[in-house]
Amino acid sequence: MKHFTITELTRSATARRMGIDNTPPATAILALTRLVETILDPLREAWGSPLYVNSGYRCPALNHAVGGVPHSQHMLGEAADITTGSRDGNRRLWQLLQRLHLPVDQAINEHNYQWLHISHGPRNRRHYFAID
Repeated sequence: MKHFTITELTRSATARRMGIDNTPPATAILALTRLVETILDPLREAWGSPLYVNSGYRCPALNHAVGGVPHSQHMLGEAADITTGSRDGNRRLWQLLQRLHLPVDQAINEHNYQWLHISHGPRNRRHYFAID
């Protein structure tokens, strides 16, 4: 893991505010490591500037608290929501991600490039879509 840390992939202001222990189990740490090494680090290298993690691993209590879907890949350590810091940057990052053909499971443009959800797991369907 060159550009990301487990700490930033598990940090949550909501968990801190609500007193939720968001410590990932070993299986989630392994999945986060795979996500970073396979998708996030190569994407960051190609981007050439920092990328910021809005949300990574979420324990079930945190996932519920933030309104995550019941079977979210975040709870397995297989997903991260990232941003460049701007919608325009996120749009360009989305285009780069598609050109790189990285083995994503899901890549979701959320809320008109407010952030990008990137997941990697056993299926790696390379499913790209947008949600509002």
